Amino acid sequence: MIRVLVSFMFVLIAAVVLMQCGNAEKELPKTISEVSTLPSLQALLDAKKADFANMASDEMKQVFEDGLKKVASSGVLESALSKGDKAPDFELPNAKGQMVSLSKLLKSGPVVLTWYRGGWCPYCNIQLNAYNQALSEFKAANGQLVAVSPEIPDSSLSTSERNNLNFEVLSDNNNDVAKQFGLVYTLPESVAKMFSGMIDLEAYNNNSSNQLPLAVTYIIDKDMTIQYAFIDADYKKRAEPTELIAVLNSLK
Repeated sequence: MIRVLVSFMFVLIAAVVLMQCGNAEKELPKTISEVSTLPSLQALLDAKKADFANMASDEMKQVFEDGLKKVASSGVLESALSKGDKAPDFELPNAKGQMVSLSKLLKSGPVVLTWYRGGWCPYCNIQLNAYNQALSEFKAANGQLVAVSPEIPDSSLSTSERNNLNFEVLSDNNNDVAKQFGLVYTLPESVAKMFSGMIDLEAYNNNSSNQLPLAVTYIIDKDMTIQYAFIDADYKKRAEPTELIAVLNSLK
């Protein structure tokens, strides 16, 4: 895991406001304010999108926009597992080199399973930072956060950093597990060429496939059923922490 990703993983916001739950009904709150006072993740992502629009050339913006359309039409949205499907069990190494299995995690409660493209992706970093801030509320709703990336574990992390991760960060090298969930697409050639001068995916992922997972977020219940699925070809859109908390509370 590269340093830009790790820099925020060890910071928890001390004053997170816990969800107010006045009754035992399992219906989702009607407004975000009924769930939490956490900031809107999409607002943060939109701000980053606006920054990119102001800085990028027209050519770069067009290449990325065309790339999104190609990903959306590639069939990956149809192949991705969705709500109601059974999640396949898997075992992957975490940042400390320990093997972590989904089935074992589920013994302690539902799992919020989110894929991120890599620490080089600013939208992924914003998302994981927001989820890190929401950890107290995930845990209060009996949820566990697990992030999965195709990146190889970063040997530059110190023992102290590895021991202080606040949620599991798993390495799915070659996207083997992401393929089981139907989430993998090949980066469009035009985007790959644009990336080549900025991001060395081969070094990050230890392969030259140019394959990435969709930035999907699932909530998987203890019986391996997917109870929630956020699936979008647009990497600038991610599942809101408040929505995840609401779903977790509905599973109690």
